[in-house]
Amino acid sequence: MGGLKKIVNLLNGFKQVFYHYDDEGFSSAEKEYIDTIKKANPYGIFVLIFGGISFAFGPQYVIFPVVTLTVALLTIWTFDKETEDNTWTFLLGTVLSLTGLYMHIVGAVHILIL
Repeated sequence: MGGLKKIVNLLNGFKQVFYHYDDEGFSSAEKEYIDTIKKANPYGIFVLIFGGISFAFGPQYVIFPVVTLTVALLTIWTFDKETEDNTWTFLLGTVLSLTGLYMHIVGAVHILIL
């Protein structure tokens, strides 16, 4: 459990890279207001995007759903209710990747028009 806590703290530190903005020219009141706005978890957005990729290409390439599920399980603990919007990005990405993994297991494939 201590190892998971260290990983979560490390990932939470990396989130500051995504949340950083250039605040030059803003007044202190504007900076405070911007800091009160809830943000989206960047790992959740990653899981959602790769969940869609896992759904589309997971039946042929099983690595996409496996990587997406691994990232989702490792990063769901980085969600902070106070500063971030919601967990739907994690949930939808996980469901899409599970669907892609299930389709790979049963042998179903998409007919994608490209």
